[in-house]
Amino acid sequence: MKLTKNIRRALALTAVIAVVMVSCGDDDAATTTAATTTTAAVTTTVAETTTTTAPEAEYADFNGDGQVLIGVATDGPRDDGAYYQALVDKVIEISAENEFAEPIIVDLIDPANAETELRNIAEQGVDILMVGSSAVGEPLPTLLAEFPDIFWYCNCGSGYPVTDGLLISLDRGAELWISGGYAAGLLMQEVGGTTAAFLGCCELSFETESFDAFVYGLQLVDPTFTATYTATGAFPFDFNNTAAATEAFTGALGTGISVVVPFLGGAHEPIVQLANDNDIIVMSAGSSSACEREDLDYDFEVKFDGGDYVDPILRDIIAGTAQEGTAREFHVGIDSVVGAEFCDATPEQVAALDALNARIGAGEFAEDINAIVANAYGF
Repeated sequence: MKLTKNIRRALALTAVIAVVMVSCGDDDAATTTAATTTTAAVTTTVAETTTTTAPEAEYADFNGDGQVLIGVATDGPRDDGAYYQALVDKVIEISAENEFAEPIIVDLIDPANAETELRNIAEQGVDILMVGSSAVGEPLPTLLAEFPDIFWYCNCGSGYPVTDGLLISLDRGAELWISGGYAAGLLMQEVGGTTAAFLGCCELSFETESFDAFVYGLQLVDPTFTATYTATGAFPFDFNNTAAATEAFTGALGTGISVVVPFLGGAHEPIVQLANDNDIIVMSAGSSSACEREDLDYDFEVKFDGGDYVDPILRDIIAGTAQEGTAREFHVGIDSVVGAEFCDATPEQVAALDALNARIGAGEFAEDINAIVANAYGF
């Protein structure tokens, strides 16, 4: 029997409530109910053991076809080693862990064709469709109405509104990159540098927010530090132009930079390799596992890892407790999965960065962050 998405969620929540009621009945038996024996009767009655396990994955089989199938759509490459790959790898990991069907991964989606590509994925019987960025998020309102039985999620960023029928994750680029700029500034100070190069796509609003915040963070270390922004891709959302990014890096290298920020997708790793070859400080934009890499050397990472975001969200979807029409927010200094983190630094540098992140989380820079965001988005 096929059950609608809302009925399945109601069943899941009912299961959770039932479990809570059982566990609250006896403080000494949080996970099981003990066997009971009555001495007044001739026979002994033994209750069945009840365990407080999470709802089974059947609650994620929203179309009722007997399997759970997850789709992923990104505008960048699935193997970029940074932002896009983090989401793809986590979905593959959780699907395998739960013995779901092999997920459908569609990458390198041209934003102009996003509606067609997302519809193609939806029509393949997916139960959950995870959209990797706002670049391919524009057609979502239309598709949410067309495919209401799919659970839709988008890592669409702070500029995307909370939308009925869609679960989104949010961070604030200004928070992330004040932290990133400060980390870069501490390392720049150590090597006697003064200038950083920020390589992006095409001056999109969230790039402006990130770059302005990066400069702000640099100058918290030393007001004389500066940075330049260079567009390397075609408008809109082209973060994958390796040739143009390489040219931009070479030009910046000639000016005497000591830090490069590869705020890129498919072009990210080639620039990291060039930074390694030229002994330039470099960080990962997005991934929280860059420091573990053995093929590339990162000095620090600015974490806004799509895999870290989707891990608790996807597990809540599978458990039947996630709610569409809501947003899951991640904040520097509050959530450990966001903000800058050194790969190799002195204890003093680590302590200074930790203190700065705590100040961001405490709201100390709220007024300046709001000004950075207002300048980037024109409000």
